[in-house]
Amino acid sequence: QVQLVESGGGLVQAGGSLRLSCAASGRTFSSYAMGWFRQAPGKDRELVTAISRSSSSTYYLDSVKGRFTISRDNAKNTVYLQMNSLKPEDTTVYYCAAQPSYTGGYFRGDYWGQGTQVTVSS
Repeated sequence: QVQLVESGGGLVQAGGSLRLSCAASGRTFSSYAMGWFRQAPGKDRELVTAISRSSSSTYYLDSVKGRFTISRDNAKNTVYLQMNSLKPEDTTVYYCAAQPSYTGGYFRGDYWGQGTQVTVSS
């Protein structure tokens, strides 16, 4: 079991930046690949970005490439999502998720955080 708690969401103007954090507790953090998802009302949850256990592999949704950066600090049991050049369409709830491994493609997420709201005003 691993418990995940997101933080760092908030209200920002278009073009601004936010950094989300997801702190993990429980099992060894470095044993898990991590992902960030988002889900807007009435839409399917989508994988925004993911990172492998060693940070050697990452994935980004096309619409966030060049603007968002995922990173992890295994010593701090935390994964980060740096979001720059934010757009109103980035507004939604962001969730972090964990699973034992990830080499690209589908990320199912075995454990989930409660989510943090990001709102980008135009």
